[in-house]
Amino acid sequence: MSQLKKLASQSAVYGLSSILGKTINFLLIPLYTGYLDKEALGSFTLIYAFIAFLNVVFTFGMETSYFRFATGKGLDPKKVYHNTQTLVGLVSLTLGTLIYLGSDHLATWLRYPGQGHLFHWVAFILAIDAIMAIPFAKLRLEGKAFAFAMIKLLNIFLNVGFNLFFIVLLFHVAGGEWFPEWQPIAQKLYRPDWGVDYILLANVLANGLILPVLLYINGPIKWMLNKTILLPMWHYAVPLLFMGLAGVINEVFSRGLFEFAIPEDFYPGLSKRAAGGVFGANFKLAIFMSLIIQAFRYAAEPFFFQQTENKNSPQLFARVMHWFIIFCTTLMVAVSVNLNLIGKIFFQGEGYELGLSMVPLLLMGYLFLGIYYNLSIWFKLTDQTRYSFYITSLGAVVTVVIIFSLVPVFGFIGAALSTFGSYFVMSVVCFMVGQRYYPIPYQVEKGLLYLGIAFLFSYLGFWIEFGLPWINFIARNSFILVYLLFIFLMEKKELYSLIRQAKKN
Repeated sequence: MSQLKKLASQSAVYGLSSILGKTINFLLIPLYTGYLDKEALGSFTLIYAFIAFLNVVFTFGMETSYFRFATGKGLDPKKVYHNTQTLVGLVSLTLGTLIYLGSDHLATWLRYPGQGHLFHWVAFILAIDAIMAIPFAKLRLEGKAFAFAMIKLLNIFLNVGFNLFFIVLLFHVAGGEWFPEWQPIAQKLYRPDWGVDYILLANVLANGLILPVLLYINGPIKWMLNKTILLPMWHYAVPLLFMGLAGVINEVFSRGLFEFAIPEDFYPGLSKRAAGGVFGANFKLAIFMSLIIQAFRYAAEPFFFQQTENKNSPQLFARVMHWFIIFCTTLMVAVSVNLNLIGKIFFQGEGYELGLSMVPLLLMGYLFLGIYYNLSIWFKLTDQTRYSFYITSLGAVVTVVIIFSLVPVFGFIGAALSTFGSYFVMSVVCFMVGQRYYPIPYQVEKGLLYLGIAFLFSYLGFWIEFGLPWINFIARNSFILVYLLFIFLMEKKELYSLIRQAKKN
């Protein structure tokens, strides 16, 4: 019980910061949909898919490798940290320089001719993100969840602040609506033709300001390249690199490839890039699930590694999975039944509600990603990380096949199916293989029952319509209460057991 409490408490801190941070970041959706056109949002979706893919290359699996070698290999954690940070720093600076020098070619290749400056900023974002990855991992490993959360929040506040400055304040001041005395200066600074440009610039400035704060809190870095430490770490990390590449295909290629897969005029009045902007805006509504998955992963990954020597760890892992599914399915129902209301609040432009029906499917897809993170602990603890590559590569193939086969037929729903289908297949395969090498007594039948009922309730609550808004609200949210009652009846004995153990501790 104490171990579950530790995981829950750290997840709560990560979760609170993620929820608060993502909520603040989430407020950028009405900003973007209100001030930028759908073409700019399409560019935002595509470029950040590119960034997400290269983020994996820049860190090349060393974050997880750091957790493994700093906890269960009998090495000095400080030396592991300094060696890992030195290697990641050198690689990220080298790759960032290459992207910076090749920015004009990248801009032409990705259909942004004459906008090489965008990829100058992409290079800075990628390099700084990679340099910060291991110091953030160190905070997680040391259980400094509060420090981690505060730095992440500061980064988000800065990013949102710069977005507001460039996209809103400069726009109104340059137009003479606000602070007319500053109009001449604002007109020199403001570029009305910039959209995604300002989003990237805000990201660079926020990251650049937060980097020295993070490095200061972690203390000075000693530059080390010890072959005896780094070589086995590299062998452990390489499969994780390919796992990450395949995984990011699953996660972002539905957004990155959407505008290439959707037929012209599939949605009347929307260009392919504008349709990608609508898809990307609706994809962000799945943030409610992704931030929970992220918070859980921040806390669970070091926690799982610290249970290596615990003989009861399989039972503990099964219990974690069970309550993870209960919590996330409840969240999925709560978000899905209120999507029409959420869409009205956050979509300030016209036409974005066209993609709302795909969101419950995306929520279920992210839930399966969280299940996969739970399941994947077996190959990390047994040092058989090659299976990560096999499984995520299979998921990547599923993603690409579904995108190019179903997006031309079903549009937004086809793209959402690629996310759901990929993570579902990965979870099934990871479970089946993992039970052979590291058996864990998961409650499979109950888990599938909860997933199926939650998915059904999500779409019933989304589609139900009685005409009057207040009746719709009550009827839709009644699905949450019914689901919670069902969970209580199914888990009554376990809940009472947890309460009794909590009182003893």
